[in-house]
Amino acid sequence: MEGLRGGPAARPGTSAQALIEMEFRGRLAIQQRVVPDYRRGLFDRLARASRGGASVFAGHPDPGEGIVAAEDLGAAEWVRARNRRLFRGAFYLCWQDRIARWLSGFDPDVLVIEANPRELSNRTAIRWMRQRGRPVLAWGLGVAPTHGPLAPLRRALRRAAFRGVAGAIAYSRRGKREFEALGLPSASLFVAPNAVAPRPAPVPPDSLALRRPSASSGQAFDKLSAQDRPPRLLFVGRLQPRKRADLLIEASAAHPGRVELWIVGDGPARPELEVLARRVLPTAKFHGDLRGAALDALFDRADLFVLPGTGGLAVQQALGHALPLIVASGDGTQEDIVTPENGWLIPEADAASLTRALIHALSDRERLARMGRASWQLAHDRFNLETMADAFLTAVSAVTGEAR
Repeated sequence: MEGLRGGPAARPGTSAQALIEMEFRGRLAIQQRVVPDYRRGLFDRLARASRGGASVFAGHPDPGEGIVAAEDLGAAEWVRARNRRLFRGAFYLCWQDRIARWLSGFDPDVLVIEANPRELSNRTAIRWMRQRGRPVLAWGLGVAPTHGPLAPLRRALRRAAFRGVAGAIAYSRRGKREFEALGLPSASLFVAPNAVAPRPAPVPPDSLALRRPSASSGQAFDKLSAQDRPPRLLFVGRLQPRKRADLLIEASAAHPGRVELWIVGDGPARPELEVLARRVLPTAKFHGDLRGAALDALFDRADLFVLPGTGGLAVQQALGHALPLIVASGDGTQEDIVTPENGWLIPEADAASLTRALIHALSDRERLARMGRASWQLAHDRFNLETMADAFLTAVSAVTGEAR
């Protein structure tokens, strides 16, 4: 492969424990529309593992998107793109100026693009790479099925958008199946489980039976055991309608016993949610937008994490804090994260299913502790930044011919 330099290559199947020894011998380019703050860790890990360095081409979110953007990157170079928004709503398209100039300047050995057919300038990037015989990988959730009278046209446009890519990196097994259904080569499809936090540190086994702040949070241990107080439910996410925090408030109010509901986050739906809570569950506490040690402290003191709507990278954080889960099926990543051993996967925005799951979950506090241990194990083994970067490097090495 043009531009690659000598050295040990990463091998498929290399353990996540050995990630620090893995490397990509060439130059890695990553295109994104924006750089959310939670992606800083991944991009910098990839840059440190790439001998030729890593360059990220991305712009800034529009006002009102609710995206907390990174201010800068560490090991990775960030070339600022100018995002030109074309149309609005369902017809939204994006064009990033000077993407070819960025590629010419960095001269990458492999390019990873955001798997979004609405980003029209990616076609220019794919052509630039193909003219030089270099591979392109798409990266994202997947490509959800289309419905309605325009479905055939939308599928055709999607196929055109990804024509020429060597493969794809999906967040989940469902995403991988969706890429395959689009016609991408199955041998070049990979899963890099979405994660926002490093592998969690070991914790004393008996501490998981008794929810407590971690040593890193600097908080004192709880004086009351889990059996001597109401169960603590935690929701973390942007307060917008699709997260369905309203259903959680109502289900908590309907629970036959007392519960403590902690809602972390802010957003346009907060005023309505506070009105609802005052009416049906006055004890619900809105903590606002918390990050860092303050958020860790709540994760460590909660008994159960609940997300009844769509999305939510906080689910991965809950795993690392040894919390059992009640999560709505959404973009496909939840199907990999929630198992019968660590939680309950419910239909999206289904009030009856949420209420039943909540009653069942809180009926056995010892079972919750066991499920919390299973969550922690998943975070340690699969859903962490080290494993995500490992899978990313495996994909990049495979399509460039490094893997052996």
